[in-house]
Formats: sequence, C-alpha cells, structure tokens
Amino acid sequence: MASAFPGLLGKKIGMTRVFEEDGTVVPVTVVRAGPCVVTQIKTREHDGYVAVQVGFDPLREKHVNKPMKGHFQKSGGRAFRHVREFKVAGTDGYQVGQEITVGIFAKGEKVLVSGRTKGKGFQGVVRRHGHKGGKGSHGSMFHRAPGSSGAGTSPGRVLKGRGYPGHMGDVQVVVRGLRVIEVRESDHLVLIGGGLPGANGGLIAIHREAV
Repeated sequence: MASAFPGLLGKKIGMTRVFEEDGTVVPVTVVRAGPCVVTQIKTREHDGYVAVQVGFDPLREKHVNKPMKGHFQKSGGRAFRHVREFKVAGTDGYQVGQEITVGIFAKGEKVLVSGRTKGKGFQGVVRRHGHKGGKGSHGSMFHRAPGSSGAGTSPGRVLKGRGYPGHMGDVQVVVRGLRVIEVRESDHLVLIGGGLPGANGGLIAIHREAV
C-alpha cells in the first residue's frame, strides 16, 4: 500500500526550530514534500526491475517537450518538473495517477535525505581542501598557493589524490540518520531534524532508512 512507500520528493523551504515536550530546542529543516503522483510502474517482466516512478512539482504544458508530454498523458496528462523512481518490493497497491502524500511518514521515524549541495564555483586549495597556506607577509609570494606537487625526477608525475584548485560544491550527497520531528499533512510539510543539503527551494528526496 501507499502508506509503506519508501520515499517522497520535496522542496527545501528553510530552517527553523521547534520545542519538544521537555523544552529541548531542536533545529529543523522544513520541507514541502509531495504530493507526488505515480507516473509509471516498472515491472520485472517489462523493465527488468521493480520500481514506482513519481512526479513532483506541477509544470505548465508549454514547458514540456513532446516526448515527456506523451509520457505524462499515460498518467492523466499532468506534467511535472521532477520525475524520480523509488524501488519497491512489489507493485501491488500502486496505480498510475495515484497521489502519495507526506502522510507516509511518522513522527520519530528515521530517514535519509539526498540532494545537491550549494555550488561554490572555482575555489583555491585553502577553501576547497583546507590547506593552511603560506606566510602572508615579508614577500613570501606563497600566501594561498597550492605549493609543491611532488618531486620532478621520482616518481616524475603527480600522485593521485593531490588537492588542487577547482570547482567546489554542486554535488549529489546523502545525509543519513535524520529524524522526522513533525508531520503536517494538511500543509504537505515535514520537519526533519538538522540541516539538509542544498539551497532553499532545491529538490531533495526523502527515503526511509533501511532497518
């Protein structure tokens, strides 16, 4: 049944805090999760694996290309900005066009969240890798430079794993061991303890922790 669905797509709203019954202050991230609509059901006979595809965040028809428009017509014609798959043990209880809401989660439940971190652009080794850097005065000409890359004669190459300046952030990460603090089904909101990856308004996927 949908109540046992393994996860949900959502949009990060921002952070706040809530007070538990004993007065403990808990920092939480507010997520507008769902409602998600089942857009396709994958079966082992037809696709080689079992999964349920869901769509999130309705999209105006003029922003949908023809291949995706044909795909969404099979699930009622509503188009979505984001489409993701969740693997399930079986497809019984699911049907195309079915809505899955934040009610699948319960207070105190352990979840993991995946999302893309904020992009930081091109950064040097001090910020990207935490290098100490050199002296900041007396004409050292070193300051925040990467420093030596290794010996020139032996091994005569740069060893793998050497930290260099480059693009930082904007990567997919998973945060495990988070706890559902509160579920507000009427508002499609779920409050998750701690911080979540990405900027406000970014897409995240909430998964149930494997027991």
